[in-house]
Amino acid sequence: MGKQNVVRIGVFIPTECQLLDVACIDIFGTMSHEYMSLVAGLVPQAVIDLAPSGVPGLLGPYRLCQPSDPPYVGHEHPAHASLLEAAVRAGKFEIVLVPGPDPSTVLDAGAAEWLRRQGEVETTDILSICTGILICGEAGLLKGRTACGPRGLQEKIRDRFGPDIVLKGTELRWVQDGRLWSSGGVTNGNDLVAAYARQSQHFPGPVVEVALAMTDTGDRAQKYSQGQTSFVLGMVWNILGAAFLGFWRRK
Repeated sequence: MGKQNVVRIGVFIPTECQLLDVACIDIFGTMSHEYMSLVAGLVPQAVIDLAPSGVPGLLGPYRLCQPSDPPYVGHEHPAHASLLEAAVRAGKFEIVLVPGPDPSTVLDAGAAEWLRRQGEVETTDILSICTGILICGEAGLLKGRTACGPRGLQEKIRDRFGPDIVLKGTELRWVQDGRLWSSGGVTNGNDLVAAYARQSQHFPGPVVEVALAMTDTGDRAQKYSQGQTSFVLGMVWNILGAAFLGFWRRK
């Protein structure tokens, strides 16, 4: 077995993020040589030998949470590195994953500049999950780009960052524009990571397909099967149904 290729992944969490948004990093972890070696009895050795090495690191001050402050449902997690360290400067990563924070989040200038510089590097891919698109916008990465973002925030994104953004979030789970990849809400990040890995030079095809089978991801189509109007009506119907059921149970 030769020396493993190394894929460096930074998880950028400048304030907080929803747990489901950042969970997609585990798919990358499953594609690693370290993980494949742990399940050697289930994976052919030839696939293990192909898998790249790499352990994702958290960048920032930062807590993982559900957006219900107060209280937070989740936990705090110390960052592996601050944004001022030389080890995380622009050009040090093949991938920077940006999970979604509270939609009202506004980056401080230092964090926005850090992400902007990452986005300028020709060898770094930026993967935005859910409301992570707002962070990318604050860093100036959306100008003239095609992007996704949550279905319910399309107008907010356009109003906040300008009319020159082509938004596909009402119809697509994820979209690529050069080295910027962006997804719709929460678990659409899993769909994005699966699509990215299948197209990326960093992950050999057999490794990707084994990891996606093990995590049971990667089978949903890029295009939503349900239109935006049906989606909203379905949400309203479910809310009304839940309210009626609660009323009936209290009787």
